[in-house]
This record gives sequence, C-alpha cells and structure tokens, in this order.
Amino acid sequence: MNEVLALASIVMLVLLFLKVPVFISVLGGAAIYFLLNPGVNSVVFAQQSIVGVESISLLAIPFFVCAGIMMNYTGVTARIMNFCEVLTGRMYGGLAQVNVLLSTLMGGLSGSNLADAAMEAKMLVPEMEKKGFSKEFSTVVTAASAMITPLIPPGISMILYGCIANVSIGDLFMSGITVGLLLCVTMMILVRFVSKKRGYAPIRTTKVTGAEYVKAFKPAILPLLLPVIIIGGIRIGVFTATEAGAVAIIYAMLLGIIYREMHWADLKQGFRETVCTTSSIMLIVSAASVFSWVLTKERIPQMLTEWIVSTIDNKYVFLLIVNIFLLIVGMFIEGNASMIILVPLLHPIAREYGINEIQFAMTYIFNNAIGALSPPMGTLMFVTCGITGCKTGKFIREAVPFYLLLIVNLLLITYVPVFSTGILALFG
Repeated sequence: MNEVLALASIVMLVLLFLKVPVFISVLGGAAIYFLLNPGVNSVVFAQQSIVGVESISLLAIPFFVCAGIMMNYTGVTARIMNFCEVLTGRMYGGLAQVNVLLSTLMGGLSGSNLADAAMEAKMLVPEMEKKGFSKEFSTVVTAASAMITPLIPPGISMILYGCIANVSIGDLFMSGITVGLLLCVTMMILVRFVSKKRGYAPIRTTKVTGAEYVKAFKPAILPLLLPVIIIGGIRIGVFTATEAGAVAIIYAMLLGIIYREMHWADLKQGFRETVCTTSSIMLIVSAASVFSWVLTKERIPQMLTEWIVSTIDNKYVFLLIVNIFLLIVGMFIEGNASMIILVPLLHPIAREYGINEIQFAMTYIFNNAIGALSPPMGTLMFVTCGITGCKTGKFIREAVPFYLLLIVNLLLITYVPVFSTGILALFG
C-alpha cells in the first residue's frame, strides 16, 4: 500500500470517528487519493461516483423502501400487532414477546431496522412500561428485535450485498428467512426466561380459542402474504428482485385502498420519506464506489487474498478472525458503508477458501446487524434511547444477555451451514 492510499484511508477513518456524514467521510478520503496522485485522472472520481449507483439491481432499494413506508400508512402495523398479541398472549413477557414477533413479521414488509425500531419504541414501549416492564428492558427488547428486520427479506442489506458481490439476491432472501427465524425464536426464549425471573406476567391467562385466532388472523392475512409473494415470485421466475420491489409498492397501495386508511396527504408524505431515505443510502453507495475503485486500482483485494490464504490455512480460523474484525468495525462504522468497502475485499477470500457464498454473506450481514446495536455508535441503540428517554449506560448494562445471545447465534450461522443454506438445499 503506497503512502497516498494510506493517507487517504487515515483521512476517511478520522472523519468517520469525528461523526462527519458517512458519504462525505468516504469521498474525503477518495479525494485525497486523487489530489495527491498525479498519475490518476481526476475525471475518474466523478465517473465512479455516478457509475456506482447505476446498477439496475439497486433500483430494488427505493422500491422496497417505498413499499415499507407505505405499509406504515395503511393500518397494517396495528393489524399485525393484534395478531401477535393473540399468538404470544400466554407467554411470559407478554408485550415483550409481541415486540419480538412484531419485528419479525414487519421485517418482511419494511426492510428498514431503524424505521421498525422507531415505530415500536413509540407504540410499544409506553404500553410495556404501563404493564410494569422497566424502561431499560423495554428499550433493549425494541432495539434488539429490530435487528431481525434486515435479516428477513426484503432486507436492504441483502440487496446491497447481492449487488456488490454479484450474489443471487433471491437466494439471499431465501436464506434470510432461516436466519431471521433463528434470531426470533432464540430471542423469544431469552425474553421468556428474563420475564419469568422478574415477574413480567403474560398478557392473558385464559386459553385462546380457535375463533379468536381466526378473528385476529383475518385482518393480518393480506399483509403477511407480501413476503410470500416476493419470495415465491422471485423463485419461480415471475419477476426479478428489482421488479419484486415494484410489485411490493403496488401491493401496499392496494392494501391502502382496501383498508381505506391511506389518504393523499399520507401518499405525499410517504414519497417524501422515500426520497430522503433512498438518497441517504445512495449517497453512501456512490461515495463507497469511488473508494472501492481506488482499492481495486491498487490491487489491495488481490494482495490481501494472497497474503491471508498463504498465512491462514484453515477456513474456520479465517471465519473466526473475520467475525472478530467485523464486530469491531461495526462498533464504529455504519453497516452499509463498511459493506461496500469490505465486501469486495473479503468475498473473494472466502471464495478462495471454498466457503459457500450465501453462508458467508449471511455471516457478514449478521455481523452488520450486531454493529447497529453495539456501542459507541450503534444506530439502533441511539434511535430507541432517543425516543424512550433511556440512558445509554443503563441500556448497555441491560443488553448484556442479548449481546451474549447474538454471539451464540453468530457462531451458529458461521459454523453450522444448515442455519444459512439449509432452506436453499431444501427448496433447490
């Protein structure tokens, strides 16, 4: 690595640590490289920033972002929450169990962990406190369960990874079902033990009748069909992952008409939120594309691959080192930015070791999800604490059992392929 590239990398990292917006930090580092390297045409800087966002596959991002936002204006959330209450009403933890299950089901609709966390922090945490749950526990459950959202299709992280590493987005969506359900089930088990120990009672003690199940399921059936339509359509070849995003928008609009809860003002506000959210993601993609070009020109991925393969002869040791590295990176750098910079470096190395590309992808995405919950810069932690008023120090102490659970899940996904690729093997 030459001195100019080293300086560019240092500038980028310093700006990130100073909490300068991610896309400005990455562009700043790339700009140093182009300014101090006379052998590189500066026109490439502008070209790569545009080319980086021209992929057809990236169109899936604004489509799915728009569909998720529209779902919030159609009354879908209340219907699914009522369904979750019926399913988990007799479990220890009551509304905490509803919180986890709602994140799992809404993950198949919104694709945004921050939107999910903000919504549940506003809707469920006040109700949990009224039922006797502590503010810290309620906030932690909300933030931790929101981690499930990027793992359940159509998670934005899976779309980005597929575009960067040229991996089937449809296969990532399929794999995400198993990984998301694994985290959902294990988190509900943890919530049950903590709740029983602290005396957090179930919502109800009487048995739910079949008629009550049917009554709760009927209003929720149409929203719950969306992930089935998306995955099914992609797998049987009716539409691509990008086209599935457009289908999701149309479906969300139809639900708004059927439920009669979406108005013109909601529609305009939804489009405004879509533009803002998509713009923030695409600016990061554009900036990281420039920096990725710099790394490729300097042959950093090739040199790193050769060095690691010659140094580490065991793929399991490699996976362990990657996990530790990504957990540390996730504590300081936003997930989408780190993905666009690191995936071009790590994906070829994993392929060189013969690691299944879907298994490695889900391992990487799960690490990113943990990073969103981890101090000092965990976005999920700050979003939920900001809404509920929970102190970050108390949040971190309360979250210790959840961090341990996440590490166990990460090891299962990393070293037990059935949790990441089992559903692909089952359905071909």
